[in-house]
Amino acid sequence: MNTTDIIGMVGVGVTLIAYFLSVFSIIDRDGALFFWMNIVGSGIACFASVLLLFWPFIILEGTWVIISIIGLVKSIKKPQELS
Repeated sequence: MNTTDIIGMVGVGVTLIAYFLSVFSIIDRDGALFFWMNIVGSGIACFASVLLLFWPFIILEGTWVIISIIGLVKSIKKPQELS
């Protein structure tokens, strides 16, 4: 296993942990933590794909980062519910 593989595994691992935590309602799937974990994880995985010059995953992970950033911005702008 080389450095690029390790970088990619860390990125994918963070993304999968975010998904796992949201599926089991440990974190809110509309919350900032979920989006940040997806941004970081997918960003790292995208970087590893760039190092490999593997375009399908550069596009996939880059798109995932963009979608997660949009989700984060929407969650920040969402009006807070009154208790």
